[in-house]
Amino acid sequence: MKIFKSIFRRDCWSAAAMIRFNFGRGMSLVALGLFLAASGGAVHAQQAKQPAKAAAKPASKAAPPLLMAVLEPKAIDLLKAASSRLAAARAMKFTAVVSYEAPSRFGPALVYTTKSEVTMQRPDKLKIITPGDGPASEFYFDGKVMMAFAPKENLVAVADAPPTIDDMLQFAFHSAEIYFPYSDLIVTDPYVGLANRMELAFYIGQSSAVGGTTTDMVAFASDDVFVQIWIGPEDKLPRRMRAVYRKDPLRLRHEMELSNWQLDPTVAREEFASEKAKGATRIKFGHPSTILPPGVKPLALREPSTTQPTKTPLPTTK
Repeated sequence: MKIFKSIFRRDCWSAAAMIRFNFGRGMSLVALGLFLAASGGAVHAQQAKQPAKAAAKPASKAAPPLLMAVLEPKAIDLLKAASSRLAAARAMKFTAVVSYEAPSRFGPALVYTTKSEVTMQRPDKLKIITPGDGPASEFYFDGKVMMAFAPKENLVAVADAPPTIDDMLQFAFHSAEIYFPYSDLIVTDPYVGLANRMELAFYIGQSSAVGGTTTDMVAFASDDVFVQIWIGPEDKLPRRMRAVYRKDPLRLRHEMELSNWQLDPTVAREEFASEKAKGATRIKFGHPSTILPPGVKPLALREPSTTQPTKTPLPTTK
């Protein structure tokens, strides 16, 4: 996982303290920066009129950076606790409401939203039902094949897949650019993806306005993406995640609300297949015509899976 390198620790301050400065002070710093920039230009113009000195002094030693990267132990502990809570569950259900920005023809970004009901059973079962917004879709994985079904269009794509959720997600992303924003939460070890090339992590504080409960807010980053996450202090479950990708020139924001958590529920085997999809018109998986924003990629899905899929028939409910 990558995150911005733009937030660091000042010699005598923590990065977290700097992020928490109030709006008035922030505006003062901006005004000061503009004033210094203008003053610098004026001084430079005046100096240009003066005759050059006989000999220039050797350049002074470069000053050390004002800020340094910080990985706060409290932030790391909260991320590890949330990851451990998810990794310990043999099965889970949750609702994910994903909002993402897209540029409009008039300039400012528009926000689009999708809602998905996710059911997972380790190590090899996954069902994702997305009724909207946009075209409804269903995704199934039974440890042998992955299947994407469009109920309104009555179209289904079926492909052999590797035998585990982790490897299937890798295979789906690299072969058909199938991307689930919550992929990092359902892999075997979520922390591996979150901590991948992590360069920044700090604790922000608590919120009582998200998910109907109190949450701890943590920000973490690499050179690829800056993420803020809201975590329940008691159950250690994520309630919201918000990301901005560094390689996206528009800095579009991606946000995900997580609710209706059920850990280790009883899940029937039939849930991971669809009888309706069996009679749908078959099509092939392929890369979509819509390209993901630059840098957008599941944190845990960095390299193609080395596990090869096995040849199997369409999943049944028997």
